[in-house]
Order: sequence, then structure tokens, then C-alpha cells
Amino acid sequence: MPLLLEPLSRLIDAGGVVLVIIVAVSSALFAMVLERGLYWHFTHRRARREVIERWIARREHASWSALTLREVWTRELIARLRRPLPWLKLLVALCPLLGLLGTVTGMIHVFDSLALSDIGQARAMADGVARATLPTMAGMAVAVVGLLFTTRLEHVIRREDQRLHDRMARAVEDSHA
Repeated sequence: MPLLLEPLSRLIDAGGVVLVIIVAVSSALFAMVLERGLYWHFTHRRARREVIERWIARREHASWSALTLREVWTRELIARLRRPLPWLKLLVALCPLLGLLGTVTGMIHVFDSLALSDIGQARAMADGVARATLPTMAGMAVAVVGLLFTTRLEHVIRREDQRLHDRMARAVEDSHA
């Protein structure tokens, strides 16, 4: 196991403290994405089925109050799906900013190394450049992947909203047929 963690440890050492923060933010981001997948698979499907069954069990489906109730039920269900979206978007937006912070701190490290050492000491400068570029790259990579997940989740939620309305309407038609 230590052999697997050694390259990661060297990467984090080269990227500095900001890279550790980016790793923590990306861990939170992907934990939230995983949680949404588990919520969808285990909780949302059951809740959707219960809402549809409650709707079918109603005696009346065509009045304004019945349609309003259906809308309230579907909005509550979709709102539970949307709940973490603002946090996901925040974490996605935070990653490039943290990468930029890593660039700034890395460049400060480069200038400090140049000021404290001989002009010919390329190793100190290379360490500083790595400290400047690695967090930027990591922040952008996490942001792009997080943006893909967030966009996909928004698409799935919009599609689920439409399907839920369609299923409830179709369920009433099927129960009367």
C-alpha cells in the first residue's frame, strides 16, 4: 500500500498546501456526486413510486385542487433531487480559484527561492514552478469533471421532472381504462 501512496505523496509535496485543499474539495465534490447516485438508486425511486401510488389512489384527478396537489407532490420530489446542486456548483466554482491561489503561492515560492539562492540554482526555481502549475492543473481538472457531473445531474433532474408528470398522467389514464 505505501508503494501506491508514494507517488501521490510526492505529487502533493510538489504542489504545496493548496493542492491538499484542492484534493479535499474534490473529495467533498465527488462524495456529494456519489451520494446523489445512491439517493437516486435507493431513495428517490421508492419515493417516486409512493407519490404515483398516492396519486392513483385519489378518487378525483381532474379538478384544480387535484392538479395543484399533484404539482406540489412532484415539486417536493424534484426539490429533494435538486437540494445539493447549489453546493456542487459552489465546489466546482471554487476549484479553479484554488488553482489560481496555488499559482500565486507557487510564484511567490519561485521568487523567494531566487532571492535566497544563487541565480544558477535551477532546482529551487523548478520546484517553485511545479508548485505554481500543479494546483492550477488540478483545480481546472477537478472543475471540468465536476462541471460534467453537475450538468449531467441537472439534465437528469429535468428529464425526471418531465417523466414524473407524464407517468402520473398516464397512470390515471391506465387506472380508468
